[in-house]
Amino acid sequence: MTQITYTENLTSSRVYATGNARKTDDTDAHAIALAGVRVDQLRPVVPDETRTVLRILSDRRRALATDRTRTVAQLHHLLSELIPGGAPTRLSATRATALVQSVRARTASQKMLKRMARELIDDIRRIDQRKHALDLEITELVDTTGTRLMELCGIGPLGAASLLVEVGDITRFPTKAHFASWNGTAPIDASSGAHTRHRLSRAGNRRINSVLHTMGQTQRRLKIPEALKCYNQHHHGTHDELKAMRALKRRLSDIIYRTMINDALDTTRTGPGGHQDHDSHSSAAGSQPHTDSSDKPLHGPATNQPKPPLKHAS
Repeated sequence: MTQITYTENLTSSRVYATGNARKTDDTDAHAIALAGVRVDQLRPVVPDETRTVLRILSDRRRALATDRTRTVAQLHHLLSELIPGGAPTRLSATRATALVQSVRARTASQKMLKRMARELIDDIRRIDQRKHALDLEITELVDTTGTRLMELCGIGPLGAASLLVEVGDITRFPTKAHFASWNGTAPIDASSGAHTRHRLSRAGNRRINSVLHTMGQTQRRLKIPEALKCYNQHHHGTHDELKAMRALKRRLSDIIYRTMINDALDTTRTGPGGHQDHDSHSSAAGSQPHTDSSDKPLHGPATNQPKPPLKHAS
């Protein structure tokens, strides 16, 4: 009903503003603005300077990681020509320096390879220094938000920053199922006849999906009991690995949703950066808060449901 009303408002706004229903970029923008003012269900967007700064820092940190990967690949290529057998996969600046120093250059080409390798090693050191400085800055900024995301096992400063930047106002998702559909962890119904099954969703926010994947892999590596239990319930063979990982990521999505909801409630009650104890089972004080794990796909369109009066954020 809301969609029909908004469409009718959009069409009427275009007609009244231009005298016709022709579609152009200018008239569409003007009509959308007019229709938006008349729709009560639209949420206001309030700029958040902290999230804006976090986004800038996170983008720069991500670009540095890309530069380092490319530089290390170039160094590997040089070392494969300079050293018999090449270099190991995991290559640090210190280890690369030791490898280059162990080679005695006898020809002009070998001397040039050593020179280029040293320059690339210097580039890696500079990138590592910048990354370290950005990591400290991002950590301090995330701490000022008062979020408890980093208390969850597998969520570090970079993961928490990505969640805060990409999610924005968590209350825009009425339920954890809506949040799971948005981040791509809700399975897609692929049933046929009497055969009921679901498949992995390739849609959704891929950055947040990547954060959830890293979180799941970390908890499996650290052998977190709840994570292993969820994974093993859906893993019955080699072909079930994707299914088991999807189920684990969906469970972690529910935990993150409840954590961010609790953070939003704390911010409303105590102000930005405030903390307040909760007696409910949805508390995220531990690495594995109690939560109901829903592994069902999201059915039907999102509906507007009453939510607590929280501050709107971008």
